[in-house]
Amino acid sequence: MIRVSLTLLVFIYLGLFLTLVLGHWAWFEWQRQRRERLAVRNRLRCALCAFEFEDATADELPRCPRCGSLNERDRFRML
Repeated sequence: MIRVSLTLLVFIYLGLFLTLVLGHWAWFEWQRQRRERLAVRNRLRCALCAFEFEDATADELPRCPRCGSLNERDRFRML
């Protein structure tokens, strides 16, 4: 039988628990960032009227649904 002191046993259990919590946090944070990237993939902002709209077409210059101006496909930046 392996002899382990109570303080070492508590330290091991606490370390495993904190590792598990940190692992779950990292996993959920990665999933959240992935969902946010997918949500803004097709989002555009009009250069003329600043209207934000979704455009999933393959057009090089999509039209703004509000003012009708042509817009380039730049990366959408969140604040």
